[in-house]
Formats: sequence, structure tokens, C-alpha cells
Amino acid sequence: TVAETSAVMVYGDSPNGKNRLTIIAEPVDQGIAEDIEAGHVSLDWPARQVGQFFEANYGWDVLAGRSIWAFGPGESGPNILSDETLAGDTDRARLRSVRDSIRQGFQWAAREGPLCDEPMRGTRFRIVNAALADAAIHRGGGQIIPAARRVCYSSFLTAEPRLMEPVNFVEIQAPAACVAAVYTVLGRRRGHVTHDAPKPGSPMYMIQAQVPTIDASGLETDLRTYTQGQAFCQHYFDHWQVVPGDPLDASVVLQPLEPSAGQQLARDFVLKTRRRKGLSDDISIDKFIDDPTLRDVVRSLQQ
Repeated sequence: TVAETSAVMVYGDSPNGKNRLTIIAEPVDQGIAEDIEAGHVSLDWPARQVGQFFEANYGWDVLAGRSIWAFGPGESGPNILSDETLAGDTDRARLRSVRDSIRQGFQWAAREGPLCDEPMRGTRFRIVNAALADAAIHRGGGQIIPAARRVCYSSFLTAEPRLMEPVNFVEIQAPAACVAAVYTVLGRRRGHVTHDAPKPGSPMYMIQAQVPTIDASGLETDLRTYTQGQAFCQHYFDHWQVVPGDPLDASVVLQPLEPSAGQQLARDFVLKTRRRKGLSDDISIDKFIDDPTLRDVVRSLQQ
């Protein structure tokens, strides 16, 4: 996901150099991703109804809601592509003719993000300008799809990208004497307790907590070990949360065979995931921006 709006307007050229797309990435409002995934809003609705939904629930401008082109990845993915070009700057008829190709490029980018080839979440891509070739043969899918994907990646990387992880809701039952041990186990696994109360009519305590899914593996075994088998738990997926730290922070040095902590965590997850998938350690925006001047500007902003 992203934490801020793109620091600079980045553009991407098609392989033949005759088309140029300019896109800005920004985070969506809290709750929109969940609404899209739950089917509370759909692009099968008339544009007017979609606009009214976003206006009523999130205070969007009516035109902003009606200009949404796609959700992604898939039909109910938690990312948004919208057309915010102005008629004076962009030939709208030409842009509509390549709409499907831009959509495909966006879907591809949303499905395989630049950090570690995993899906994006909670990001809105706004097309703010499009300079397209006069001849239809020069703006086919083979030219527009890769250009749209590249510019989605470059705008994403200039908008303070962040890694997200799933979080499990855990419900633990244990005798009162074992509560301290349960807290110890949760503390070692980045868990935090949300509710803690005795269970009426029994000697047991009910502890509700949230634990990142990556740390929930082996939690039950740990609990039984620390409480002599007196505690038992059940857990299921609850929500997504941002991993602490900047995944692009090259100053973080990972120690072999040692877990990372605090603000180093995002970098640790990204590098280990990329290595496991056979990708290079370098997440460079240079691969997605052709213009040397723009590249220098972006690099100076990131430093």
C-alpha cells in the first residue's frame, strides 16, 4: 500500500515512444477497500449510483466517483483506477479508445506490486494526463498495457510505499494462574491484548488479542508449553495492518539468523520475500522511469 500521495507527477512512455501517461498514486480513505471487497459497491452499477455511493459515504466529489474506471486486482480488488484528465489537456475520445488497455496494465500492476510481486491494497491511481499517438495502430494494447503498468509502479514507489501484513484475532482460555504466562507468549509474538476478563461461572479467564499471522504460527504449541497444557486458543484472520518501517530503507542491515525488530521489520520482510522468490534485492525506481531528469528529481526526494 502507500502512505502518502505521490511526491511528484511521474509519467511513462510506451515502448514506441509515441504515447505518454501521467498517473498519481494516493491512499484511499479508511473503509473503502473493505467496502469494495464486501461488494457494498460495484462497477456493474450505473456510474451515477457509484458516484452517489462515494459521495454519501466518503464525501467524494460526485464526478470523482463517476470517473472510476476499475477496481483491481479482479472485479472487487481493493485498489481504484480513475480518470481525472481535463478535456483541455487530453483528447478524451482517444483516451476512451485505449481504456481497456490501461485497465489491463493497472490490473497487472495491482496483482503484482513492485515491492515483492504481491498484490497491492488500498491504493488509488489517478490518470491526470495522457498524450496518445494520432494513428490507432501506434496505440494498441502492446504499447499501452506495459506503459500503464510501468507508470503505476513508478507512481506507487514515489508515494511512500508500505508493506501490509494480515493480523489474526486470537481468543485464549486459561486458568487465572496462567494469565501472566499467556501475556509473556503474546509479547514475544508482537501480539497485543484487546480484552481480558474472567469467564462467568468458571475458574477460567478469557483473553482476546491480535497477533500478526506470521507470528501466529506455532502460537498454540507455545501457549501449551508455557502453561503446562492448561491454555487453549483459536484464531482466525481479522484485518490487514501496515508493517512498521520503510521497506525501501537501504540503511537497514539484516543480521543473518537473527529476527529483526521495530522499524527494521518492513525491510526484513521485503528482502527475505524477494530472495525466496529469486528476485534481486534492489527495488529501483530507475527501471520504471526513462527520463533522466525526472529520475534525478525522484531520487533527490527519496533521499
